[in-house]
Formats: sequence, structure tokens, C-alpha cells
Amino acid sequence: MACRFRLTNVQDSGNPRASDQDHFKAVNDDFGHPAGDAVLAATAARLTAWAGPRAAVGRLGGDEFAIVLELPAARLEQRLAQLVRMLHTPVVLDDGRTVDVAASVGAATPHTVGSRDLSLLQRAADAALYDGKHSGHAAVASPAHTTVPSINGRRAGRPGTAVWGRAA
Repeated sequence: MACRFRLTNVQDSGNPRASDQDHFKAVNDDFGHPAGDAVLAATAARLTAWAGPRAAVGRLGGDEFAIVLELPAARLEQRLAQLVRMLHTPVVLDDGRTVDVAASVGAATPHTVGSRDLSLLQRAADAALYDGKHSGHAAVASPAHTTVPSINGRRAGRPGTAVWGRAA
């Protein structure tokens, strides 16, 4: 019940962000699955720290995360740049090895896409993320990102989105 109430409040003024680890398969292949798990845990901790206590942060699956929070438009670019820097900080494993990491970030706000619908905002943030993939910068969605075909709220054509109703 508390979670539903919180999400309802966030939906009223939320600004979704999507995050996706770049080259995550290589982390698992080169360092092993325990290292991949450590990178995911570090990513979750960094996202939670960046977003603050009034945000909703969650793992969508695999190496993808979503954040919903209220962020003043005047601070959007600065805060997104801060997030990208945080997500590009190497992760030190328990055995002392260092894993270089990178992440792509997409963001959507009611102002930039012209809607307060949380599903539409998430879809736009996901489409923006893929537009900015591997750029080293966060991509902010435009109204055009709301028209990108999607399945289950995620950009169609991505692995796992070829069949309607199948989770990506």
C-alpha cells in the first residue's frame, strides 16, 4: 500500500530516468557473474544515492534500471551530468580488481514530452536512452520519443521485445 501511494504521488510530478549499463555482457564474460552482480549492486546504490529518499528507484531487469523523481527543470542538465559521472566511476570488487563501467541515461519530463502520463514518460526516457547510447551524455526525450513503437513500455526492436506481451 505504501508503495502504491508513493508511486501515485510520484506520477503526479515525476520525471522518469532510464539507465542501462554499457557493455555489461563483457563484465560477466571477462570478470565472471559475481563481478556482474557487484556492478549491478554498485549501480543500484549509486542511483539510489543520486536520486535521494523521495524518489522511486528500481531494476527493470538485466542491467536496466528506472528512476522516478521530481527534479526542477533549471537543474536538469546539471543533475543528469552528475548522474552520468557517477555511473562512469569504476567499481572495485571485493578481491581488489577494478571494473571500468559506463552507462547510458535517458530522461523524460512532462515539460519535454508534453505529458504527465508515467507510462508515456518511461517509454520516452527509454527511447531517448537508446538515442544517446554510448555517447557519454544523458539524452533528454522530446515529443518525438513518445511515438517510438514500444512493447511493454520499452522500445520495440530491442532483444526480448519481438513478441507482444513478452517482458523485455
